[in-house]
Amino acid sequence: MGVDGRLRAIVELSQAMAAAPTETASWRAAARGAMEALGGSFGALSVWERDQGRLRVLVNAGERAEGEEEFPEDETYSVHEFPEIAEFPHERWAVGAGPSAWVETASGAGPGSGRGGPRAAALRRRGRGCCVVAPVVLHGRAWGELYVARPRGAPVFGRDDADFATVIASVVAAGLAQTERLEEVRRLAFTDPLTGLANRRAVDVRLDEAVARHRREGAVVSLVVCDLNGLKRVNDTHGHAVGDRLLERFGTVLSVCGAKLPGALAARLGGDEFCLVAVGPSADEVIAVADELCARAGELNLGEGVACGIASTGDPIGEVRSARRLFRLADAAQYRAKGARSAVPVVAGRDERVVELADAPPRGGDRRRFRDAGPGA
Repeated sequence: MGVDGRLRAIVELSQAMAAAPTETASWRAAARGAMEALGGSFGALSVWERDQGRLRVLVNAGERAEGEEEFPEDETYSVHEFPEIAEFPHERWAVGAGPSAWVETASGAGPGSGRGGPRAAALRRRGRGCCVVAPVVLHGRAWGELYVARPRGAPVFGRDDADFATVIASVVAAGLAQTERLEEVRRLAFTDPLTGLANRRAVDVRLDEAVARHRREGAVVSLVVCDLNGLKRVNDTHGHAVGDRLLERFGTVLSVCGAKLPGALAARLGGDEFCLVAVGPSADEVIAVADELCARAGELNLGEGVACGIASTGDPIGEVRSARRLFRLADAAQYRAKGARSAVPVVAGRDERVVELADAPPRGGDRRRFRDAGPGA
């Protein structure tokens, strides 16, 4: 590949990483783009997990050998066996040079560093003849490595390939930094800053998707809406810092209980209101979790427990065509629970008044109507 071709490959790699909609898509774009730019048949991106002393493979692209997955769950390598990522960049930095790539061959020798051992054995085991390894440096630290291989019998990578791989690794690092920033923005956009739970925006997105799946596949969708009792009294008596601790503590309880429902989303809607969104578990399973949630909330040394309402498509609540209706039903159940000072959840469809209340014409806004309804409405 000539200079123009390599320049074009760098531009395409940058564009592919910038356009990647998710972090995993960015990893794939990096590995595949590096593989294509270097004329390899296989590419991989790995991260150095310092706390565990290992390289963890994030993605394998191209012609994968038996047992290699595109996004492996547990493909890791001890840096004791592959120490280059931890040592080689620092050796270079110590003499004033930047980190650079090197070449390995299945025979354990090559035009690069000449390192053999486990990498050479791995090449032979997977039918590959050579590879080029480039450290990825992010925020001034060795972050991981970019790995591109060619099959047995293909031309061995040369010094110019290693130099080009070093350039590619720097482009990948810039792309990863951008992805990190975007992921942080996404996280902040869908996360409640006080509790670390999901926020109302995340709930709206999840619930819309869940109701669409319910209408398409018949999946059971359940919504649990909770209102902390006594938060205002805690704020007025002990101060808002203590009230915040109550919100954080209940958020933890909600997260722990919600974990019993696979894939459930635990969220803070705002103020003293929280919710769980579950897709798949039966209404009875959701009610059992909500029962535990109410019991554990009542045991907190602050506040006065929680009022909890449930609406589930697994119960006789009528047709659910939108997330809004499920919210209205759960809200109505929650306000029934609050008005009755119920220590257990109120469930739409099992309390005959809830569906009637939720479907009644509005009087001054949904939430105000429910709040004013009281237990005998």
